[in-house]
Amino acid sequence: MGQSTTAQLQRADSLYAKHQYTQAFTIYEQLLTQQKVYTPQMLLKMAHVQEGLQNYTQSMYYLQLYYSKHPSRSILRKMEEVGLQQHLQGYAYTDWDFFKTQFHKYYDNILELLLIGAVIFLTIMVRNWVKKKTIPKQTQGTFLVYLAFIFFYANFLTLGQQGLILNPNVPIMTAPSAGAGLVTTAGVGHRVNIVGEQDIWYRIEWKDQTAYIRKNNLLLLPQPLSVQKLF
Repeated sequence: MGQSTTAQLQRADSLYAKHQYTQAFTIYEQLLTQQKVYTPQMLLKMAHVQEGLQNYTQSMYYLQLYYSKHPSRSILRKMEEVGLQQHLQGYAYTDWDFFKTQFHKYYDNILELLLIGAVIFLTIMVRNWVKKKTIPKQTQGTFLVYLAFIFFYANFLTLGQQGLILNPNVPIMTAPSAGAGLVTTAGVGHRVNIVGEQDIWYRIEWKDQTAYIRKNNLLLLPQPLSVQKLF
């Protein structure tokens, strides 16, 4: 971390401690968006500032940024609490949500181990083939099943994308068309699961049913955080 970045962070923390929240937030945001660096506490402070300004979409966004790298039940409960207070959909806390995030945290490590296992398995089979040893069909079948599982793991076993509704009075439709039936009109801050997309529309889950929302009405939430941790 450069001296100038350290100085900016210290200045922002000093402003925050003096309750000069908006000035502190401006510096934090610059560090995050322009310099692509952060500290965990910085993200929590940014969420707190936005919650105080009643910008709940942005507050939830920074909490999600924090949670994507530092999953904890306390953050899930905090998001659920704010969601309940503001009557927002999509923030119900479950142990399954926590498990999925913990699993995603070690996703790359597990995939690496699976690939190493495939290489070892293949090496043994090739060595036996070179030595003209018979490779049982059961072993060949097991290897193919193992490769199929790796393919499934790498391509389909994900947490899925989520988004926050950005604008007030957003129409949720039954089909990807402005002329389709109206499911409901949703306000700022609701969190939805995205299950697909079509042109300018996202296909989402809304109260256990499939619906559609225009892409420009959603702020996509991160999965891993694509910035550098400072401390």
